[in-house]
Amino acid sequence: MALWAKVQQLPQEALSQVQSAYSNYFPLEVRHYFASWIEEQPWKDIDDTNPHHEQYANQLFAQIMELIEAKANDSTLEFLVRLNFQNVAKQFKDVYSNQPMNLVRIVRNCLVNEEDLVRTAESMSPLSMTSMQATLDDKTKQEIKCCMDLLDKRTNETDQDLRHMQLVQEKFVIDYQNQAKISANLTHVQQQPPSASRAEMETKLKQEKEEMDRQLLSSAQQILQQRLALASKHKDTLTTLETLAKQVVDDELIAWKQKQKLALNGASFDATMIDVLQKWCESLADLIWRNRMQIIKVDLLRQQLPIDVPQNVTDLQPDLNRLVTGLLSNLVTSTFIVEQQPPQVLKKDSRFTATVRLLVGGKLNLQLTPPRVKATIISEQQARSLLQNEDGRRHQKCGDILNNEGPMDYHQHSGQLSITFRNMSLKNIKRADRRGAEVHTVAEEKFCIFFSSDFNVGGNELKFQTLSLPVVVTVHGNQECQATATYLWDNQFSEPGRTPFQVPDKVPWSDLAKMLSTKFCAMTGRGLSDSNLKYLGNKLFGTSGTVDFSSAVVTWAQFNKENLPGRNFTFWEWFWSVGKLVKEHLKGPWTDGHIIGFMDKTESNDLLLSQPNGTFLLRFSDGTVGGITIAWVADQPDKPGERQVWNLAPFTIKDFAIRGLADRIKDLTSLVTLHPDIPKDTAFQRYYSPPTSDTTPSLVQGGYVKTTLINIIDGQVPTQPSGVVDFNNPQTPQAYAGPASPPSYPNQTVTARGDATMMDSVIEGGEVDFVGVASPEYANEDIDLNRINEWLSTQGNFQNDAMNT
Repeated sequence: MALWAKVQQLPQEALSQVQSAYSNYFPLEVRHYFASWIEEQPWKDIDDTNPHHEQYANQLFAQIMELIEAKANDSTLEFLVRLNFQNVAKQFKDVYSNQPMNLVRIVRNCLVNEEDLVRTAESMSPLSMTSMQATLDDKTKQEIKCCMDLLDKRTNETDQDLRHMQLVQEKFVIDYQNQAKISANLTHVQQQPPSASRAEMETKLKQEKEEMDRQLLSSAQQILQQRLALASKHKDTLTTLETLAKQVVDDELIAWKQKQKLALNGASFDATMIDVLQKWCESLADLIWRNRMQIIKVDLLRQQLPIDVPQNVTDLQPDLNRLVTGLLSNLVTSTFIVEQQPPQVLKKDSRFTATVRLLVGGKLNLQLTPPRVKATIISEQQARSLLQNEDGRRHQKCGDILNNEGPMDYHQHSGQLSITFRNMSLKNIKRADRRGAEVHTVAEEKFCIFFSSDFNVGGNELKFQTLSLPVVVTVHGNQECQATATYLWDNQFSEPGRTPFQVPDKVPWSDLAKMLSTKFCAMTGRGLSDSNLKYLGNKLFGTSGTVDFSSAVVTWAQFNKENLPGRNFTFWEWFWSVGKLVKEHLKGPWTDGHIIGFMDKTESNDLLLSQPNGTFLLRFSDGTVGGITIAWVADQPDKPGERQVWNLAPFTIKDFAIRGLADRIKDLTSLVTLHPDIPKDTAFQRYYSPPTSDTTPSLVQGGYVKTTLINIIDGQVPTQPSGVVDFNNPQTPQAYAGPASPPSYPNQTVTARGDATMMDSVIEGGEVDFVGVASPEYANEDIDLNRINEWLSTQGNFQNDAMNT
């Protein structure tokens, strides 16, 4: 695998290090678009201290400039991409035209850094990778906890400041009342007739008033300073709260939603993280609420004692209430989430469930008057209108859902406020007019479940709403394959905060390969190896051999709409059917590693021809949807000593419903050793059907003798089937003498006859039990009667002996 392809599979922390190594002087876009060319150049062989190597640096600079300018003038690229490359071309000329050796140094350092990171990642076990991610998560949790503790401490401090300010203000009010009494006494004395006592009293009262005025003025200044200082502290606290809320809601909660979305594609998912998020959100809600109460109290104190703020001083208080209310509103509305998503493929009239949860509901005591939540199904266009705050669109729908409304429940033991809709059912759906639209099939049309509620928080009536992930509505099971492709692509490649339900039309092959491996692992228990992905890349792009796909992109049409070259099915139809086949019938052998699966016929032939006769392998059919074939090496019947690889006609789900893979392999004596050197019984014995222990034929309803089906190759002698015993009955048909001549194979693909139509069931000793139709439900299948009669005619008096018996 190319270096750049390996880099793109690094964990997030390592990718951040890669990104930081690039700069405006060598943008990441240049590395991505020209990855193959960059890795082919001899950057390490150029000695930047040798003047004679300057010419090589000039050559590399000229070549990369040609590539960049070609991209800048490529009309097939988007306008912004071309504009970006035009800027890069200008910058490269300015920076490196006179000093090309600097370009060599920068590129070389970047490549060395990438190689080190890839080497480190490859040397780490999956457990180490998990441990590293857990360390990062623990670090984030610790940072958030420290910030919460700091905010709690600040909030306590401002609460103490507020209490002190209230005491000062109360004292001011008392002093002001005393000053008013002194002023009244002074006025009363001044109204008395002049006398020595009046003059003495007047002087004394004036002194007391002046002293009181000074105290009041000093107290007023102190109160004003405390108000301004407290407002400043509240502003700092709210600013930090806003930053922390963005980290929790915009980073951690959004990251949780992304992981939830990818989990529906099969990725691992920590379901307990939502409880950690609730704890953070509740702590945030508590801090915001306490600060809001303090700010409201300050406003009340200001109303009780208005003190004008000087014009040259900024008063922060008027904006604080608006700011803290906005923080609370945003937090509450952002934490109204879909905890359990509805199924992304919805079938009409089928029951489905979903769970909606409010992460801060318990902290706001909403359980006292639990809000009601309603679920409706809306189209993609209606979802866009909702996010554009078009209130008139809030009550629109495009279908009817039964059992779609109810109150939220408060769970005392967990502190959760949530509602689980357990019995919703989609009764009807109104589809968009697809004439001239981008959506061409039912399975590509996206809807979503819209959950809404209204309730009061802090005296404000808030409207809550959240959207589920996109769902595809089907009416028939045969639409499941395409519908799955639609939601897989959307889950994997949609960006947070997008306009519903925009998704890229083309994606890097490396990203798609990761999705395919994850989905296949979820379906079958084992993911895809590098060789598996190389095969799939060749199949998708119509190439062969070793091809570098590091810079390749895949369009939605290539993935699910356009047929593969020379086939009547798409890439996704083929891949989905293989996954379904393994999931339903081959999961054990696949997880054991006994099925190679993703390998073309040429590579299969090369592998088997290097092995002894009887060596076989299992690979998925290239031309049959949901088929697996057995390839083995053996001598050519008519040319002794010359060997050839034979391939059985592919088996499908229908075949394995009749007889399993392991039993079919046991039936065929030509298959001896599973590639490279595993005896077939060692590989598949635990999947064989248990042998029958009865010594007499088992009877079914009506007194008929029960039969067992086996798998044979045309022209070969049937062998002892699993589950059939010798009844030791002397009145048995005469022994089967075998074919009159060696088997002949009309072509390289050998048809396994009789698995669904006619079977040869034998008992121990090679005696024929019967030849006939496998079972009544297959009586109407096409049967080659001429071939049956021809075979029977070679058995001598078999028919007469059988009838006499």
